[in-house]
Amino acid sequence: MNNQKQQKPTLTGQRFKTRKRDEKERFDPTQFQESIVQGLNQTGTDLEAVAKFLDASGAKLDYRRYAETLFDILVAGGMLAPGGTLSDDMTRTEYCLFTASEDLETMQAYAQVFNKLIRRYKYLEKGFEEEIKKLLLFLKGFTESERNKLAMLTGILLANGNISASILNSLFNENLVKEGVSAAFAVKLFKSWIHEKDINSVSASLRKVGMDNRLMELFPANKRSCEHFSKYFTDAGLKELSDFARNQQSIGARKELQKELQEQMSRGETLKDMIAYVREEMKKTSISEQTMIGIVWTSVMSSVEWNKKEELVTEQAIKLLKQYSPLLKAFTSQGLSELTLLLKIQEYCYDNIHFMKAFQKIVVLLYKADVLSEEVILKWYTESHVAKGKSVFLEQMKKFVEWLKNAEEESESEEEEGD
Repeated sequence: MNNQKQQKPTLTGQRFKTRKRDEKERFDPTQFQESIVQGLNQTGTDLEAVAKFLDASGAKLDYRRYAETLFDILVAGGMLAPGGTLSDDMTRTEYCLFTASEDLETMQAYAQVFNKLIRRYKYLEKGFEEEIKKLLLFLKGFTESERNKLAMLTGILLANGNISASILNSLFNENLVKEGVSAAFAVKLFKSWIHEKDINSVSASLRKVGMDNRLMELFPANKRSCEHFSKYFTDAGLKELSDFARNQQSIGARKELQKELQEQMSRGETLKDMIAYVREEMKKTSISEQTMIGIVWTSVMSSVEWNKKEELVTEQAIKLLKQYSPLLKAFTSQGLSELTLLLKIQEYCYDNIHFMKAFQKIVVLLYKADVLSEEVILKWYTESHVAKGKSVFLEQMKKFVEWLKNAEEESESEEEEGD
């Protein structure tokens, strides 16, 4: 018996399902729900008292475990079953968001309750976002008034940065979109958001989560046009939002146009065909000539791999711009377009350090190619230049500008003599 070595315990293959001695009771929100409901019934419509009750209860009740239950009760008065209906087998309260007055002031007061609660119990932040996402998916299960209140509250929370705009993904749910629920909800949501802050807050938040180009998805595919979007939200009193969406679509169209133009250059299409394509796009998208010359300039300058040596890059740029000067000329028929191009050149040469010494040579080339006029060059020199590299570029242009002025004076004196 002594010869037998005591077998060491092994860890392989062992699975203990309930090993933790300190494991709490199985998930059962009944008692938690009763405590919250009882507290809300006692505080009634006094939202300051509600906030104080929730603050104090966090020390006694397990908010971490029952976060979803807590938020369900505060919003709907009881636990929500899938689809958005209230569970029958649980106690409920009449004092919740869904039974409150349907006005912005009341919703702002409710937003304060959630804000205070989450500031006090920071770990509830993620659970609260998940709750809002879930509630948005349940919209069809709520009454119109309940949806309106939830929309106003969500708009206020978004405006104040309490939740991320990524929660709006839930509104792109196919069933909600198809039945028009998403668009109607979005109207109330964006109205309260803009009322609380402004359209800049909306655009910044949407850009941050990459949703600035997705607002069209609030409508079914057959109605997903800029015209429909614009009319729907303008009629609802949200012209700022329809202007924002139109601008976003225009930015998207510009990017596509630039991409296509660069591809045409790499394929070696003729300048005639490129000019025809750009003119057609200008008509289609209502892009101004000033905007278009910026796109054309960027496309040309992005069409090649630039040499890293400063002395070679100037030579390379002159060769390229000689080739594409007719394309630039086609979209500088107005003085303002010429000035826009000249400012683009200034910014480009400043932003790309190897081009700092190339500025004057590029301007002279485009002057000789009849793309930039002397009036515009003089205007740029005296008053219209931007701050980027100003002293360097003005110094580079000094002699050429003097030559232009002298040529202009000579021309004027010749005219006078002729008279």
